Amino acid sequence: MKKFFKEFKEFAMRGNVIDMAVGIIIGGAFKAIVDSLIANFITPLLAAILPKVPEGSPEGTWAFGPAFASFLGAVISFIVTAFVLFLIIKAMNKAKTIGKKPEKPAAPTTKKCPYCLSEIDIKATRCPHCTSVIEEK
Repeated sequence: MKKFFKEFKEFAMRGNVIDMAVGIIIGGAFKAIVDSLIANFITPLLAAILPKVPEGSPEGTWAFGPAFASFLGAVISFIVTAFVLFLIIKAMNKAKTIGKKPEKPAAPTTKKCPYCLSEIDIKATRCPHCTSVIEEK
């Protein structure tokens, strides 16, 4: 049981988990701002623009109205929130790479035999496939 809690502590304290938690909190706060914008400005604007149910129409008559404007508001809210979070994550990833030196490629460990074109060890002086003597350049 002690090992279990130790593993959980290591998992919870890794940078990725903490970054994710901060992102969720910021995302929730930003979503509240976007929801307020949509509810107070966009949805009333859509409700004013979209056609209404005519007076005296049966209850189930299809027409655009406040319900559809509310749905469009939710869709717009999702798109705006997702787009802004995408931009934030993209900026954070870009910031992580600033100042990092690109990794050098690993030194080769094999070379091709000039006679049979088989892969051989870089230090080999004779090809194990065709037994040709490999001359150092």
